[in-house]
Amino acid sequence: MFRDRKDAGERLAKRLEKYKDKDVLVLAIPRGGVEVGCRIAEYLNASFSLLVTRKLPFPDDPEAGFGAVAEDGSVFIFKEAAMWLSQQQIDRIVSEQSEEVQRRIQVLRVGRPPLPMAGKTVILVDDGLAMGSTMRASIMLCRSKGAARIVVAVPVAGREVARDIGDMADEIVVLETPANFRAVAQVYMNWYDVSDCEVLKIMEKGCGKRLHPIA
Repeated sequence: MFRDRKDAGERLAKRLEKYKDKDVLVLAIPRGGVEVGCRIAEYLNASFSLLVTRKLPFPDDPEAGFGAVAEDGSVFIFKEAAMWLSQQQIDRIVSEQSEEVQRRIQVLRVGRPPLPMAGKTVILVDDGLAMGSTMRASIMLCRSKGAARIVVAVPVAGREVARDIGDMADEIVVLETPANFRAVAQVYMNWYDVSDCEVLKIMEKGCGKRLHPIA
C-alpha cells in the first residue's frame, strides 16, 4: 500500500535512480499523475511538465473507456471494446474529449506547448495503469515527436497491461503488480480525484529545479 501519491512518487523515484542528473524529461499525465511525476522530477533533477491525454468513455458508462486521445490528436482504441459503438459515436466522443484536452492545456499548462522531446529520454508518469489507454496514447505522441527513449513509470499496474505497455515503450518501471488487481485506488490508503486547483498548486510549488514554467 502507498500512503498517497506523494509517497508513491518518492518510492518510484528511487527505482529510477539511473536517470538522476541525466537531462531526462519527466511528463506527467494529469490529473492523477502530477504529484507522482513531480516527486520523480524533483529527485532526478529533471525537466518536468504535463502531457495531456484523455480517456474515451463509453456513453452509458463514463467510468469505463474504449481508448484515449492525446493532445497532438494521437488516438488509441481498443478495437474489441469499440465494436459496440458506431463510427459516428466514436467520432463524437473523440471530439468531445479533444475539447477537454485543449481545456486542460489552457488551464493546467496555461496554453504553453509541451517541452521539446526530440532526441531525449522521456519518462511518462501516471498514478497507476488500469486499462492503460491514456498511457498508450501518450506513448504514441512521444514516438511521433521523436523521443529517443520512452520510459513508463507507474506505482501500480495489472500484470497483462504492464506487459503490453512494456512492449510499446522502451522500458517500464512498476512497483506493484497485484495478482487480483481491479483498480488503481486499491493500493492507496488516501485516494481521491485530483482537481485542477490541486494540479496548479503542485506546479506552482516549483517541483524540480527545471520545472516547466507556468507564468
